[in-house]
Amino acid sequence: MAEVLRQMLPILILQTGAPPHAVGAAYGGFDRMVGEVAGLGSARLARVAAYKGEKPEAPSRYAAALITGSRANVTDHASWSEACAGWVRDAMDVSLPLFGICYGHQLMSHALGGRVDYLDGGREIGTQQVELTRAAAGDALLEGMPTVFAAHFIHEQTVAEPPAGAAVLARNGKDSHQMLRYGPQAVSVQFHPEFTVPVMRAYFDVMQAGLAGEGLDVRALRAGVAETPVSHAIMRRFFARIAAAPSTPASADTR
Repeated sequence: MAEVLRQMLPILILQTGAPPHAVGAAYGGFDRMVGEVAGLGSARLARVAAYKGEKPEAPSRYAAALITGSRANVTDHASWSEACAGWVRDAMDVSLPLFGICYGHQLMSHALGGRVDYLDGGREIGTQQVELTRAAAGDALLEGMPTVFAAHFIHEQTVAEPPAGAAVLARNGKDSHQMLRYGPQAVSVQFHPEFTVPVMRAYFDVMQAGLAGEGLDVRALRAGVAETPVSHAIMRRFFARIAAAPSTPASADTR
């Protein structure tokens, strides 16, 4: 009965930011990107723009929550962001299924006692490889997933130190904490499983001048953008298995 009732509740998309205007105009906000890739019907989603001062309801009013990326920095400790961190702690207290992406990944770690800082060596962007750790071998969310897979990135900050007790599920040469598990119902990823190839390319188009100013080879990075089916599958599986939400069938899912 409790499971049936949970399936009737909305899934919260806690928005901590929005994509650049040109990207959003073409592909929608992060809520739309998540919904389309994860196979979540729009009517099932409750959208709260925390970065605009909107406040979510109590965690018990949702079936699950996803915390989006942002162009803000967790280390700025904005009042709306710290309020979200408190909400994350409340959600953990009631075992609400949580999935954090990029800023959401860092925010969850910060909320639970980890440390966020700037990434050594500068920004990670584009399609890069991610490797599962030994801890991932026994994780139901990652069962059957390839040990190395491609994912889309755009971040300058990172989880420098995970919270005590968190399991590191994925890493790469740029960032040792690409995916974390905080408990049976809560995970977060530094990469962007909601990004598609067109979205990632659009980011390069919008940010070209700034990225070149950072010394990055924008042409090569843009040319290296590729499909990320396993990254998509991880997010779909989270909602299909843990949050009991409907998902769209896809050959990329390794279930």
